[in-house]
Amino acid sequence: MTTVAQRRASSPRELTRVAERISFIYLERCIVHRDANAITAEDADGTTHIPSATIGTLLLGPGTRITHQAMAVLADSGAAVAWVGEHGVRYYAGGRALNRSSALVEAQATRWANRRTRLDVARAMYRLRFPDEDPSGLTRQELLGREGRRLKECYRLQADRTGVPWNGRHYVPGDFTAGDAPNQAVTAAAQCMYGVAHAVVAAMGCATGLGFVHSGHELSFVLDVADLYKTEIGIPVAFDVAAESDQDVGSRTRRALRDAINKTGLLDRCVDDIKLLLLPDGPAAGPDGEDRVTLQSDRDVAVPAGRNYSDEATW
Repeated sequence: MTTVAQRRASSPRELTRVAERISFIYLERCIVHRDANAITAEDADGTTHIPSATIGTLLLGPGTRITHQAMAVLADSGAAVAWVGEHGVRYYAGGRALNRSSALVEAQATRWANRRTRLDVARAMYRLRFPDEDPSGLTRQELLGREGRRLKECYRLQADRTGVPWNGRHYVPGDFTAGDAPNQAVTAAAQCMYGVAHAVVAAMGCATGLGFVHSGHELSFVLDVADLYKTEIGIPVAFDVAAESDQDVGSRTRRALRDAINKTGLLDRCVDDIKLLLLPDGPAAGPDGEDRVTLQSDRDVAVPAGRNYSDEATW
């Protein structure tokens, strides 16, 4: 076994793109360890090997134990890890970014820091969610009002479609069972979507706290991205699950949403949408994916790193 200092880090060419990964894998009542570049899940039925570079988010349910070596290979692969309960998903930890370029996070910070461009991105997000409406010229308050009305309408339409009684959205933080079956399903779906969105945002090297609609939370941008697909994927799946039965709503919603995410290619869409929102005029990095480190000079000039400039007269 090699030590941390001896172990070679994965190169950009060796890491699986986030868009090509499995959305999330859920494990419970097992011991998670490492075997080479795979993680292993050992339970009473045997041992299962899972290539770490194919995982978007690993969900660790009740009764799981994970070793330091397993966490090390997951972090090296850029996989997100979340410890979850029986009824919902909470995101607690993640690996490093797969994107070695800082272009996306720099573009995010630039667009976030300017009030006008921040509103432009918020409008673009609304347009992605509701392409039949033109949000041009709308203020933030007007965007929030329209989003709220569209969300209520989505709940009503899904209730009519599935025949599920709907008496409004009721969610008590920390008490999953406080709501009825459809509310539990909507909560479970939302938490799963947050976990997947967090995995994509972290893997692309974006700042999770710099949101354009949400603000003031360490996961503001994650909430922004997850909400892009709430009315299209999350809420319909939740109502389908609630219509089938009011038993084991949380686990059944998680499995149904996992299938829907894989079927719709959501991770690929997340990657494309984030790039479109933050860098609408160009790609975030060169096609070769190489590490590029430069030094910032005056007048927005970037000069090569690894060079001593003490003797330079002008540069």
